[in-house]
Amino acid sequence: MNLYKAAVRPLLFNLSADYAHELTVNAAGVVSRQAWFTRLIAMLYQVQDRRLHQKIWGLTFSNPVGLAAGFDKNGTTTHLMEALGYGFIEIGSVSANACIGNPKPRSFRLPDDQSLINRLGLNNDGAKTVVKRLKNNGNRIPVGVNIAKTHDPDIFGKQALEDYAFTFDLVKDVANYITINISCPNTAEGKTFENPELLKSLLSFLKVGNDASDPPVLIKLSVDLDEESLSRLLDVTEQFAISGYVATNTSSGRDKLRTDKTKLKKIGKGGLSGVPIRDKSTRIIEQLYQRTKGEKTIIGVGGIFTAEDAIEKIKAGADLLQLYTAMVYEGPAIVKSINKGILTYLEENNLEHVYQIRS
Repeated sequence: MNLYKAAVRPLLFNLSADYAHELTVNAAGVVSRQAWFTRLIAMLYQVQDRRLHQKIWGLTFSNPVGLAAGFDKNGTTTHLMEALGYGFIEIGSVSANACIGNPKPRSFRLPDDQSLINRLGLNNDGAKTVVKRLKNNGNRIPVGVNIAKTHDPDIFGKQALEDYAFTFDLVKDVANYITINISCPNTAEGKTFENPELLKSLLSFLKVGNDASDPPVLIKLSVDLDEESLSRLLDVTEQFAISGYVATNTSSGRDKLRTDKTKLKKIGKGGLSGVPIRDKSTRIIEQLYQRTKGEKTIIGVGGIFTAEDAIEKIKAGADLLQLYTAMVYEGPAIVKSINKGILTYLEENNLEHVYQIRS
């Protein structure tokens, strides 16, 4: 029996999504600081098997399942997430200035669709505070930092570039990789840098690829991109030393949802995550893999709830995976379940390593 789904989730789902998230993150932060407790949790949840190990960018990933940006905005839960079995963690989005985000309510559950809608608005403690915290964390698994422009419509033009550069330069010292979030749908100005010309100006201003000592830089893309729009963005990014892509962010669309339309109208704007975007994100992964000829690392994210979902994304071209919404619905054992499912698949198909799934 899944204790989380039977007992914990009903209690959390009786709370607002905003309050439940804050309660969970705060509790996770407290647990994360208790070394004895995280060691106990690791004994219960971690799956250690060399068949899941990968060496990417010179970093060792103990398994392909990572925590997506959005859960831990500020780097307070990293030790607990490692104990729960995640192979890597992505913090953020982090911006130059601290931000309280959009007014509440700003996150919503759609249980009929196993999905979430959020318009958090890039709430975070600010780059200086997050970087200081990560410096003192002593993390043992790769930690990426997802960066975005400060949520302020008065910051635009050259100021927006400088805002990004401030965060980019700060997080270099603590990030194992940096994800540039150009696709956040939850700010007043929308998808600021998904315009190819603006994206080129940003990557040029950040001098991506000019310093070999910089950590790997990835671009996080929207799930709503059509093939032509994706191609135009890749025409830009492939001019720079981009190490990979995170595919994908949430969706502004509301297609084919089971949730009542009246409820959706009441919720309003926000990014949709979970099962409804699973197939769309997989298509983006396929297109990225084909366009980059498999030469760039792809982190697949969007609707991963089972080992089958994970394997589908690996076959499409993903090297690593991320999840968040599945943890809300399935609980902390989700990583263990997926990794054990991948190992079962390897055994059933006479494969010796996770990277052979795609071959």
